[in-house]
Amino acid sequence: MGSLVITIGAAVIFIIAYKFYAAKIESLWDIDPIRPTPAVTKFDGVDYVPSKHWFMLFGHHFASIAGAGPIIGPVIAVCFWGWGPALAWVVLGSIFLGGIHDFGSLITSVKEEGLTIGDIAAKSISRRAKLILSVFTFLALLLVIAVFAYLGANTFVTQPEVVIPSMGVIPVSILIGLALYKFRMEPISTTLVGLLLLTGLLIAGKSHPVILNGDSQSFWIYALLIYCFFASVMPVNILLQPRDYLSSFMLIGGILLGLAGILVSHPSLNVPAYTGGSSPIGYLWPMMFITVACGANSGFHSLIASGTTSKQLANEKDAKKIGFGAMLVEGFLAVLVIVLVVGGFSRAEFNQHLADKTSPVNIYGIGFGHVTAPILGDWGKFMALTILNVFILTTLDSATRITRYIFEELTGLKNRIVSTLIIIGLGGWLALGKDGSQTPLWQKIWPAFGASNQLVAALALLVISCWLLRKNKPTRYSLIPAVFMLVTSLTALGVQIVDYWKKGDIALILISAVLMVSAVFLAWEVINTFQLVRKNLNST
Repeated sequence: MGSLVITIGAAVIFIIAYKFYAAKIESLWDIDPIRPTPAVTKFDGVDYVPSKHWFMLFGHHFASIAGAGPIIGPVIAVCFWGWGPALAWVVLGSIFLGGIHDFGSLITSVKEEGLTIGDIAAKSISRRAKLILSVFTFLALLLVIAVFAYLGANTFVTQPEVVIPSMGVIPVSILIGLALYKFRMEPISTTLVGLLLLTGLLIAGKSHPVILNGDSQSFWIYALLIYCFFASVMPVNILLQPRDYLSSFMLIGGILLGLAGILVSHPSLNVPAYTGGSSPIGYLWPMMFITVACGANSGFHSLIASGTTSKQLANEKDAKKIGFGAMLVEGFLAVLVIVLVVGGFSRAEFNQHLADKTSPVNIYGIGFGHVTAPILGDWGKFMALTILNVFILTTLDSATRITRYIFEELTGLKNRIVSTLIIIGLGGWLALGKDGSQTPLWQKIWPAFGASNQLVAALALLVISCWLLRKNKPTRYSLIPAVFMLVTSLTALGVQIVDYWKKGDIALILISAVLMVSAVFLAWEVINTFQLVRKNLNST
């Protein structure tokens, strides 16, 4: 099977899925284009602001959910199990799990006045379910903030040419946000100006790498955390939305360049389609299904959809385009990453990179550079790494704002400045702190994130199922994926606990055990809810 056949075949499948399956899923929510959305009814000029155009919100949502996930996860899966299982999971997962997960989280939040998935759990299941899910997601998001601040800073240190385009897009975004919302300028011409400035930043970054003396890693962590503070407290339409909107053009541009490279290069699939069911991190099932998350199904997406996106949706009819559509585009991005990695190396080169333990980021950058060389020359790897780092930052800033929402829901504290300072302080402590052996604190608990992220996906699907049940709607489209993700995630946690036990890692054993108990308890609450609601429905 050639690289071009895989790429075109995946695109056709996604288009058909959007036209038919997404339309079927959309019908479950009784979309009403006349009903005012929370962005209108709860407008506050900071968090609840209707977007100028659905595509701007699509850009924000897509950039926020994508991040580095659909790049790093598929690369690791290809390295450990071959490209065949990764490709199958990305295509099927995006359609039958990720699509309803993302769209369902978005439109359910819109129907419930912009509530996050945790508060929806309180209304659809119980207050105990909300408490468990909210605490669960709050802690997971703190870890995301710490890790992505560290990774973003590390990229600035190791790839100094990405600093100017990555950080320069911030003032450009503020300029675009003010032009669109304060000065009411025309969106198309404003976007073109933003893209021209973005192009200038890319050229400047390539020509002028920013190299700092001293502890530059810590400096950049502090700088990124300061940026996150402003991204959390400023009006969403002045910084966060336009920044993600402009950044989405970089990712879409990367997709188009990768696609053009495949069309021109026709790379051969030199890496095996299947390398066996076992790997250094465990068996194909369940471990691949928590390794490849954002490209197929990710709990983080539900937090974005019910956190920032639902508060900016101007019309319910756009929810499918943004929720389901962005998930399928992200799935296609993951397919492209797989093809670029598999086709960018000879088998000997790929095996050598594995033997040398080349990072997934560099494998992706090198593969992208090789395939796009006829078009970009030596700019390929630079473009790949710049795009990746820009989307590390979109995950970072959106995670900070959503963590503020959840913190405010849990504590009742409505001062966004104080809430954000607390969150930034905790995230910074994890990013900068070290234990007695000088290991960063986030590295001690990061191994549990993959399974915990997919547990959030399972729990979000369970919440959606309970909401649909209370509306007397079919639940099988969300409940079957929820059960699959729940069993997969719990099994993965069990496998990891055995591994942690062998290594004597008590901290990770305790974290994983708490995650398992919490998920099982919430699943039990869901079962009770189903029994109670069905009993009430049958009696009426």
